[in-house]
Amino acid sequence: MFGRWVEIEFDCLPLRSVVRMDVPIDASPAYEQFVARVKAAMAKHGSHNTYYLHRGACRYYLTNDPQIGMVEFAFEGTVMTGEKDLKTKALELKVELKGETCSWLTEPLVGSLAESAEHAVMVEFDRYIEAGDLKKTEERIKAIEEQSDADGGFMGMYL
Repeated sequence: MFGRWVEIEFDCLPLRSVVRMDVPIDASPAYEQFVARVKAAMAKHGSHNTYYLHRGACRYYLTNDPQIGMVEFAFEGTVMTGEKDLKTKALELKVELKGETCSWLTEPLVGSLAESAEHAVMVEFDRYIEAGDLKKTEERIKAIEEQSDADGGFMGMYL
């Protein structure tokens, strides 16, 4: 039996951990665009209690066979939490259809599932917080910063 109805994956960048916004000269165009999107998110939402989710995927399984009835969305954007980072308060995501194995898929269903993906991401981000992954990420970033400072090295934005 297939155990999940919705799968959510994402990489999370706590915006308060972004200490530099310069792009290396030899950066790829894709990386430059990513930095621009992170800068825009910081300008709009600030860096306190905000997180940039990227490389996100949301997969719905409408049958018990992923070869028939799977709908996948890609997403990227900002999550805002409450003052103590305990619960998701709001999010602003760009959600796009990435793939599907659903011959009966219609445009209204795509729109409904894309909207539902935002709600699914809110639920999953709360689970991420509860699991302590956010704290582990912040501790890892702090250790990297301390090591970089100790070595006098460059501390880039993309950790």
